[in-house]
Amino acid sequence: MSKLKITTLGDFYKQGGKYLFLDEVHKYPNWSQELKNAYDDYPELKIVFTGSSALEILNARVDLSRRAVIYEMQGFSFREFLSMETKLEFSVVSLEDILEKHIQIAQDICLKIKPFQYFQPYLEYGYYPFYIEDKELYDTKLTEVLNVILEIELPLLRGIDSGYVYKLKELLSIIAASVPFTPNISKMSERLGINRITILTYLHYFQEVRLTNNLFKDAHGISKLQKPQKIYLENTNLMQILSPNTMNVGNVRETFFVNQLGFRHHLLYTNQGDFLVNEKYTFEIGGRGKSNHQIQGVSDSYIVADEIEVGFNQKIPLWLFGFLY
Repeated sequence: MSKLKITTLGDFYKQGGKYLFLDEVHKYPNWSQELKNAYDDYPELKIVFTGSSALEILNARVDLSRRAVIYEMQGFSFREFLSMETKLEFSVVSLEDILEKHIQIAQDICLKIKPFQYFQPYLEYGYYPFYIEDKELYDTKLTEVLNVILEIELPLLRGIDSGYVYKLKELLSIIAASVPFTPNISKMSERLGINRITILTYLHYFQEVRLTNNLFKDAHGISKLQKPQKIYLENTNLMQILSPNTMNVGNVRETFFVNQLGFRHHLLYTNQGDFLVNEKYTFEIGGRGKSNHQIQGVSDSYIVADEIEVGFNQKIPLWLFGFLY
């Protein structure tokens, strides 16, 4: 089988082939070694491959080191969702521009659309592009994706006991329903019947497969067994399938903020405010009436407020951070 594939690729190359595109490459046995061979044998051939298994791609980096550049495809930003829904073009806005010019930027966007007409739908089903195929089946399809990760990929690629899958789902549901989730490892161990080291390992795997965003106070020297200060689901759509009836509005807001900023910016836990971004900017998240009491006197600090179309001074609309990519 391997020889046949290489021969076919060789014929393609000899006939002038320049670009090879491979979708869901991780489903092919020994794919990373095959790609390594192709790269070495046909150095002028440009190969682009995709895979929906984050763990498979991570595992393959050893074979593909110095040969492949790995890009992670983030889900739709709020800006991209708006473009899909309205057929209008919206420019990406830098974090610095949002901080300095948020009033004008928000006013300009609000002349084109009403952001709250689309914000709640985005939080519920707008993150993964397959919502376009059938909104009614979106929750079912997302649940299937979650089950594949928990029931197949983690046991197969990280050696998790398949008998613990229901405990993993319970742990994710706890995170989804929290305010937001500040892990108490001892209580979690008692509640789930899992020892402390195993729970910390599971929390690390959750982030590795992009099911959670784990927030630390100090990003230097983070280990697999280091306890996060806060844990958020990777996006708000996951909250809809894991805890649809018990979601906390504060957790939803912070999950959205972490998801949209975390793609290109560095977030840390901080004692003053909710987040420290790029080790410079402090953000406090809340509703329209949120005050700056908790960050008063903190330099480069901002209020991020839900339920407002346009902000003022250091108060910035939450939805506007969905334009960062």
